[in-house]
Parts: sequence; structure tokens; C-alpha cells
Amino acid sequence: MSSTQFDGDIDSFVSYLKSNRGLSANTLKAYRADLTACLHLFELRGVTDLNEITLDDLRSWMAVESRDHARSSMARKTVAVRGFFAWAYEHGVTNTDPAATLMTPSIPSTLPAVLTESQAEQLLDVAEQAVATNQYKGDGGAAAASGSGKAAGKTADKSADTVNRSEAPARADKRDNARVVAESQRNAAILELLYATGIRVAELVSMDIADIDFSNRTIKVTGKGNKQRVVPFGLPAQRALETWLEQGRPVLARTATDAVKSRAANALFLGARGGRIDQRIARDIVHRAAREAGVPDISPHALRHSAATHILDGGADLREVQEMLGHSSLKTTQRYTHVSIEQLKNRYGQAFPRA
Repeated sequence: MSSTQFDGDIDSFVSYLKSNRGLSANTLKAYRADLTACLHLFELRGVTDLNEITLDDLRSWMAVESRDHARSSMARKTVAVRGFFAWAYEHGVTNTDPAATLMTPSIPSTLPAVLTESQAEQLLDVAEQAVATNQYKGDGGAAAASGSGKAAGKTADKSADTVNRSEAPARADKRDNARVVAESQRNAAILELLYATGIRVAELVSMDIADIDFSNRTIKVTGKGNKQRVVPFGLPAQRALETWLEQGRPVLARTATDAVKSRAANALFLGARGGRIDQRIARDIVHRAAREAGVPDISPHALRHSAATHILDGGADLREVQEMLGHSSLKTTQRYTHVSIEQLKNRYGQAFPRA
């Protein structure tokens, strides 16, 4: 990221947002990058004072940025710039607010991509089957390793060192098998929890073990702006989580260094090296699971869309779904009713002879 002579003002604005608006770390990071890019462009044009920037300058910046960015990205960038200049004017950094009448690009209304209920069931079934398959392979490997150890013990002319050397690869294979099983248990738990609760991937990876209440079958979720909510989950998700916590998690935790282990001691989900899992890995897990299940490629967010749509199809109240998903606006949740209506129209067209 390029630095500018206005970095101090950007820092002050971001600090203000953090203290007063409760925005997420990802949003603050995006706003900082947007503002730095915008003001860097003006700096290249010879601007040395924020008071020199006019509405026409900002419109020119939007024209340049629009060449390489989607409307949704431009809408966020515009919000960041408008917020920055409003803050600068209110705090006496600038004499005027040139962005006061800067228009935010309209975003075309698109329906979220979702799986059908049967596709979602297939996705979760295949993930569950992968756990069983890997466990079977692991048991076979353990039996083979045991058999080779007994055979070595029966050979009288083998030295102890030779026996140890022959058993070392078997032990390594057993550890690898245990890791593969543990990762498949983790993946199944992640998929079940994402679909059961409709939580965001950022919320998933930040969860701690203590956030799960098995007695009430609920999770405590910390969402955007550090707002907390409690979300229920079903029996399949409970079983997958219990299997992961009791069997899989201890295996991956053992691979961590002491430093990593201390940082991830409370983390619900772990990566292959025993640290807290990150969003990239969680997304890869969902994409890979979709390929293996033979369903349309989806992201964790599309799984969230699917959960919301299926819950509404099942008769849930819109306000309840809003609370579950952590939407600040009911308008956002209403998008899923449009998906349900579109699916109903498609089924009607296929099934009704006078459609």
C-alpha cells in the first residue's frame, strides 16, 4: 500500500471510526486502503492540501477507479471517501466538505446464489462419508503397522535397532492417517455449523470452544461491529462438533509449536499446523467439499444464503432470520424471500399444467 502525506489524517479518521462506529477490522482495513489510494492519486496530481480537493476532483477520481472496479467496490470506496471528508470538515481539518453531494453508485439488485435443500443435504452427507472413509483407511493402516511389528519381533536374527528402523515408517504413516481423519472431522463440523447457523466465515474462524453451549445447543457469535448474538444449531451439527472436539482437535493441536499452541488454546477450529484456522482455509474447505459432492461450486457466504433461504422456506419468521443472521437491516434479510419466491415460481412452472 502506497503511503501519502495525508496518512496522519487517514489514521485519525480510522481511529475515530474504530472508537465511535464499532466497524469490523476488515472494514477499517478496506476503508484505509480506499482512502490511501484516493489521496495518493491527488498527490500525484500535485495536491498538497486537502482543501484543494473539489467535487469535480472526486468525480474524476471515481471515473478513474470505475475502470477497474465493480460497482459494489465503488460504492464502498465512495462511502469511505464521503465519510472521510465529512469527518475532516466536522473536525476542522478542512474548510468545506467537497464530498457532501458525491453520489454513491447504484448497485444492481442480484439474488444470492443458493443450493437446493437436496444439494445441501448431499454436500453434508459426502463430508460425513469422508470421515468414515478416512477412519476406515486409518484403521487398516494401524492394523498393517501392528502386523509388521509382530513379524519383526518373530525374526530372531534382527537387532533392536533394525526393528526400530522398520517400525518408524509405520508410525509416521499412522500419524499421517490420524491427521487426515482429524481434518475430515474438522471439515465436516465446519460445513455442518455454517449451514446450521448461517454464520459468516469471519465469525466462524474467530469462534472459541467456550462459545458453544451444548446443553442448549446454541453458539455465541460475535459479528460485525462486535455485536453478539446467540444462534441455535441442530443435532447433526452437535454430533459433528462433538466428534471434532473429542477426536479430531486433539490430533491437530499436537502438531502446534508451544507458541502457536498458546495462541490457539481456545480456538474452536484449528489448521493443519495446530493454529487457529484462517478464512482462506475455511473457504477452500467449502469449495473443495462442493466439488467432491458434485454440487454447484459455492462459497461459505453462499452456504449462509442457502441456510437463510431454507429456513424461510420452512416457515420461519423474517425477523427471526434477521436476528439469526445478524443483519442490522430487515431489508437485507428480505433478499432471501425473493429467492424463495423465484424458486416457487420455477417449481410452479415445472409442475402446474396451466403455468
